[in-house]
Amino acid sequence: MELESLRLKLIEIAWSDLQDIHNLHSIPEVDEFNTLGIPKDIEETRRIFRPLIEARIEQPRKSYSWKIILKESDVLIGLAGLTLSNDKYRLGEIYYKLNPLYWGNGYATEVTKTLIKTGFDYFHLHKVEAGVAVENIRSIRVLEKSGMIREGLRRKILPIRGHWIDNYHYAIVEDDPRDY
Repeated sequence: MELESLRLKLIEIAWSDLQDIHNLHSIPEVDEFNTLGIPKDIEETRRIFRPLIEARIEQPRKSYSWKIILKESDVLIGLAGLTLSNDKYRLGEIYYKLNPLYWGNGYATEVTKTLIKTGFDYFHLHKVEAGVAVENIRSIRVLEKSGMIREGLRRKILPIRGHWIDNYHYAIVEDDPRDY
């Protein structure tokens, strides 16, 4: 499944993307609010991403992971994903991460809106959710610009570099107003 927005292509990750995925996760700024931590080598990255890559063959399919590609240059600038509940609740949870070289250009908001729109229009979800570390101001702005609403606080739920970090829970439901 490929997705497209004005400036970006979202193409499902494959084994051929492993080095690019490893490089992205090795950037300290990307790791700041990431629960995975910086992988010690590419084999650790392979172990972490095996379930995400192999999810393509599962039925019913529960998760999708995409590389984010700039249309104008075909450069990989990040990753995004959507996990489905596949039950009567019709929930989806999204994530995204970008190379810091591309921060501040509106790409994260563009990706988020694309994922939300896909969740509602293609997967017929009732609700799309996202979690964000309370100190991740950039990502909070992205979620709010995308029309998501802060629904609550999950205390000390994110294990990041040996500490438990609080997380805000954001969501948008299918009948919430959106301009995309």
